Amino acid sequence: MKKLKLLILIFSLALSIPLAYFVLKTYRGLAQEEVATLSYFAQTLFDEMEQTLAVMVQKEESRAIDEYNFLISPSSRQREAGEMQPSPLSQPSGDNFVLGYFQNNPDGSFQTPLVGSGGKIPSGRSNIVAELKNANQLFNRKRVTDTDRIQSRPAEIVAEKKAKQKAGLADKYLDSSRSQRSREYLGQKEKRVEQITIDQAANIAKQEQPRLMSSARTADESQDRKDDRYLTKGRTAGKAMAPKKSGALSSLLEEAENDLAPAPASDTDPAANYQVEVAPLQAVFLSDARIFIFRRIMINNQIYRQGFVLQVNAFLNHLAQTYFLTQPMARFTGLRLSVIDQGRETEAVESGLIAKNPDFILIRSFPSPFSFLEATLTCQQIPRSAGRKTLTVMLVVLAVIVLMGLFAIYQSTRTIVDLSERRSQFVSSVTHELKTPLTNIRMYIEMLEQGIARTAEREQEYYRILDSEGARLSRLINNVLELSKLEQKQRHIDLQTGTLEDVITEVQAVMAEKIKQEGYVLTAEAGQIGFLKYDREVMLQVLINLIENSMKFGKSAPQREISIRTRRDEDGVKIMVSDTGPGIPRQDLKKVFEDFYRVETSLTRTTRGTGIGLSLVKKFVRLMGGYVTAANNEGPGCTITITLPGQR
Repeated sequence: MKKLKLLILIFSLALSIPLAYFVLKTYRGLAQEEVATLSYFAQTLFDEMEQTLAVMVQKEESRAIDEYNFLISPSSRQREAGEMQPSPLSQPSGDNFVLGYFQNNPDGSFQTPLVGSGGKIPSGRSNIVAELKNANQLFNRKRVTDTDRIQSRPAEIVAEKKAKQKAGLADKYLDSSRSQRSREYLGQKEKRVEQITIDQAANIAKQEQPRLMSSARTADESQDRKDDRYLTKGRTAGKAMAPKKSGALSSLLEEAENDLAPAPASDTDPAANYQVEVAPLQAVFLSDARIFIFRRIMINNQIYRQGFVLQVNAFLNHLAQTYFLTQPMARFTGLRLSVIDQGRETEAVESGLIAKNPDFILIRSFPSPFSFLEATLTCQQIPRSAGRKTLTVMLVVLAVIVLMGLFAIYQSTRTIVDLSERRSQFVSSVTHELKTPLTNIRMYIEMLEQGIARTAEREQEYYRILDSEGARLSRLINNVLELSKLEQKQRHIDLQTGTLEDVITEVQAVMAEKIKQEGYVLTAEAGQIGFLKYDREVMLQVLINLIENSMKFGKSAPQREISIRTRRDEDGVKIMVSDTGPGIPRQDLKKVFEDFYRVETSLTRTTRGTGIGLSLVKKFVRLMGGYVTAANNEGPGCTITITLPGQR
């Protein structure tokens, strides 16, 4: 058995080591898949935010340059009637994160489409206009001559934060970092040249100018327009210039014509077109709570800034509410939207489940003009994939099967070894059991031959002993033969209907001499059991085996009594053989019916036996359709109960 245990241990280690490696690699692969899945959906979330910002930028870049006044230049159909249109920006913005739109002029002056014609401020807009004026003053203090773009965060800070992002499974196929670096702007990247009319140029230069500037195309233009030094009269392709102007206006127009490069116009276009430079959108911090997002318009070497004031906190809350809190991932992830100015976090909004020590972190810095915006998505515990649960269940099932297989192999082998040992003991016991009656028979025969038995009574006693020992030897041989037949399934029984009274009577007669010699008392209590089917010879052998077993192990008991009782109940006919011996240990009550099994006690070590008596009883009872059980009595001894199906 020691060698068997060692082999099973070596086999278990040889199986478990590669299996553990396989399980470890599989779980690592699933973990990478879970990270990649969460990263994909987080990137999708950030892409939606970026797309919205891109649409906002494109919308602002597509605005006409004179929309930042209350009235804008009329269309070609309305131009003939001289009608002016309200600017689309003349109404407050529908977005709560946009304070309002305004234009910063080259001299630092301020104009906004929220102020009506003649400088009249509509009702309810005074506070907004005042805040926009204050924003213009703050912007004037932050302007620089060469550029208006705020500086981005230091590269080492961005690199340090990006280094914290865990690589996912998708990084094997796509270099997401390179694709993110390739997009530096949400809108146009370079300056563009745009065609504008002289009326639009006038709108940019002065808020109340459109109607006056439209008369500049006539020959009797008034001397009152000396201050419109940014305007130039348009030319039409293939036609001569308009009549010359006198005085200051003539010099002004000549200067403007040299500075503005007009684009060719068709013969049917009544207004000349001019080229202006429009720079990409930029952003500058007015304060920690507000940012001015604007574009530069260059006309006649003069720079105008047109844009809107972004309210930071409301903007961050809008992004979180619109794109994150409505998503299922908000239940297990956290989003932090931060505004960074010169490497310093000025404002932040947190949403969802914020993790202190996250297993997953993804950082996105948005392109210009929203380069101040940084989004960080974290997750404390990444959602488990469905494959992990399936793998766990299958591993548990596999482990149970392997353990059960090893246990079954061990138990089967141990059973075979134990059976082999019991067979060896059985051979030794049978040899002893055969030798004892043969020795007694030879001894009494010699005594009879030598005339030691001097009287006839003594001779008769010797003959009875010889008969008893011969019957004992015969029963032992029969038991061995019966066991062999049962194992080879060659034993057949003959079931007949009858009662047990005559069987019990015959058992008492057969065992009378043996009972007397051993000093036992055998009693029988036959109840009204009616008829049942049984094999008479088999039943005799079963009862005799039970009685001999009780006599063998009850020799040292103070009371030597054996009883046979019968009764009928709902389970069938019960035949109970009780004794007053030492009983059976509780852990061995079921094992005593196994082949060659002997209870290991001090009594059994001094009492010889073959270990097949109770095994034959169990096998015979099963052949007759019943079952047998053993139980200790409340007092001394035990009771063997045979249950056979009865007939009604």
